[in-house]
Amino acid sequence: MALSLFSKKKDVPTGSDVEVRTPLRVEPPPPLPDSLLAEFRPSEPEEPEKDELLRLFQQRRYSFIIDNEQHWESHPSHERICDQSHENLERMYALVPAGGAAIAQTVSDDPGSPQLECETDPFLLAIHPVTNGDFQYFVDDGAYENLDLWPEEIWPYLIEFHDLTGTAGPRFWREGRHDTRKANHPVVGVSWYESNAYAAWAGLRLPSEAEWQMAASWRIRSSADVFRRFPWGDAMDWTRCNLWNAGRGTTVPVDEYTEGAGPNNVLQLIGNVWEWVGTEFNILADDHSPIVGEMPMMGVRGGAFDTYFEAQATSLFRSGQIALGRTHNIGFRCVIDIDGTEEEVATEGDE
Repeated sequence: MALSLFSKKKDVPTGSDVEVRTPLRVEPPPPLPDSLLAEFRPSEPEEPEKDELLRLFQQRRYSFIIDNEQHWESHPSHERICDQSHENLERMYALVPAGGAAIAQTVSDDPGSPQLECETDPFLLAIHPVTNGDFQYFVDDGAYENLDLWPEEIWPYLIEFHDLTGTAGPRFWREGRHDTRKANHPVVGVSWYESNAYAAWAGLRLPSEAEWQMAASWRIRSSADVFRRFPWGDAMDWTRCNLWNAGRGTTVPVDEYTEGAGPNNVLQLIGNVWEWVGTEFNILADDHSPIVGEMPMMGVRGGAFDTYFEAQATSLFRSGQIALGRTHNIGFRCVIDIDGTEEEVATEGDE
């Protein structure tokens, strides 16, 4: 991920803690890769359930159902739907134990460069990134018109969150539909704001940068204080991840490359798509002076199918993208906090 959008702070008085950015503007999108201009086979619309609880279950909003479980107590299918939602979350999420992450603070990250030590509490991380099929429910539910899901400052930009045909949805869809052949591929062409809105709609959230790094490096809280350069170990193995060397040239289904899983069986933290995290991307130049982007930037981690350099596809490598960016190689996955009901899910899923 290029850092060409960065420019050093200038004319900032010493000791000022005011962050200076140039005005927010959207750059023209880059040309589409040939793989995205091929024949398109739109997915078939699914008839939504009329009953609200059944519709939420149909939309796979299992965490939302559990978070609002008391609301459904009078529903005739309450117990069955809630039990099934718990079971589905146990299958879809994995426990990440308490740990930590040393977040590099400079671009070069040379030995001895400053790092920010972060501790992470246990949480549940999605085994797979969010797929096109998952995101289709969000689009079909009219989420792009639901202003409650979007920060007010982004409302003027919602009109730009459209697909190739001008319909609300990810950038590379058409007529508000995903390509049915890529239903199980990670959704791409979505900005950080769209990813964050989906997470809120589903009763979830994006992982922090420290949480993502903890999950990928497995630096669990112990006296050993060791970590992995990759989820599977310390050495690169090009057969375990969908990077440039794999020769696939595009995304693959989210359940492929099982041999690249971490200890808790979370897949594709390295390769296939970069992943948005919930933390703003801040970094220093080699002289430790702050670097500020032309527009707000959020962290992306993990590398993608078109990532060439091994150093950019490790559990520690940091990069960022403008929050409004809707590129062909960035997706996201979600997190569930562990408290009360979710803690029970974590315990059962770890057995």
